[in-house]
Amino acid sequence: MNHDAPTAKRARKGATSTPSRITKLTLWQVPLTSHVAYHMADGKTCDTVTTTVLAIDTDTGLTGWGEVCPIPHYLPAYPGGVAPALTELAPVLLGADPVGPEALMAAADAYLPDHRYAKSALDIALWDLTGQAANLPLYALLGGRQAADMPLYHSITCIAPDDMAAIAREAQGQGITQFQVKLGASGDWSTDAERLAKVREAVGDGPLVYGDWNCGATPLDATRTARAVRHLDIMIEQPCPTIEQCAQVRHATGLPMKLDEAAHDTATLLEGAKHACMDAVALKLSKFGGLSKLRQARDLCLHLGARMCVECTWGSDIVTAAALHLAAATPPKWLLNTCDLSGYVGPRLAPDAPARANGRIAPPDGAGLGITVDRDVLGPPILELS
Repeated sequence: MNHDAPTAKRARKGATSTPSRITKLTLWQVPLTSHVAYHMADGKTCDTVTTTVLAIDTDTGLTGWGEVCPIPHYLPAYPGGVAPALTELAPVLLGADPVGPEALMAAADAYLPDHRYAKSALDIALWDLTGQAANLPLYALLGGRQAADMPLYHSITCIAPDDMAAIAREAQGQGITQFQVKLGASGDWSTDAERLAKVREAVGDGPLVYGDWNCGATPLDATRTARAVRHLDIMIEQPCPTIEQCAQVRHATGLPMKLDEAAHDTATLLEGAKHACMDAVALKLSKFGGLSKLRQARDLCLHLGARMCVECTWGSDIVTAAALHLAAATPPKWLLNTCDLSGYVGPRLAPDAPARANGRIAPPDGAGLGITVDRDVLGPPILELS
């Protein structure tokens, strides 16, 4: 009997030994255009948004990829801040060992506090390199694969109620069973209630329907909307800017609450649990600062008993792949859903990246992120540091 280990099938072509030193940082900015313009409360819109892509080259020939794509006026983040932050961090990064991301990220945090959105792309790229060096997909390093695939939600732009219901029916026909209904764009609480009721009617009993204000409602308007649909099976998401205001709505209406923008580190997760308004929470890579911090948040949520949506703010194939690896390593009981962000925008950055199938999606199986970025799509770089 042959007891030799099987030939590794996950290694990327050209992978060699463990990377020892970072030799170069390259940055690109790519406009991502949504297939449908996403309208949200307070005039926020996702139509064409700039994503920033980072490549980290090493002296062994391996390259790690990261991405961050801030939505305008959404969180304290903007595309123009990524290049200056990484330029500032270059003395810490160049020549450093990239394997084992937490150590280098701790040094980066000591050298340049916060700027977590820029560090998110950096941290993802370091994890990609670490996975390639270990010849393992990232889910194996983030807790082990616990699901073959994961449920997706479909985000519905805030337009006329009947049109939103039609979008929901179309997505349901593709296997989607969870629907995020954007609210607040018209500034009329009664129309928001109609949006929720129409989508609930369109998809029938059973599927998850939740209304998302993206912080754009007052406690009064959110309470009036939620009470108008309290007889339906509805969840509400981040109606107001603060956790205290969200808790006010949660307790006034009795409807379950999902936190998003207000939950962005371990302290705010603990605060959400303390106020009993975090039945579910959106864990987003750029909001927390990358996979290292998001894994810590995932583990805390398991302790707190909050169901999780593991995703990012916006972006394409790189952030989608990173989120899918962590989602696949999360106990299915506690994973509410994940998101195929790259399925909402064009162009695709990696032709071999995962795509949704029957309302679900699986992580890549290759080493590291497990995707191959098409450099031709990226265009000329905006920054090269070596």
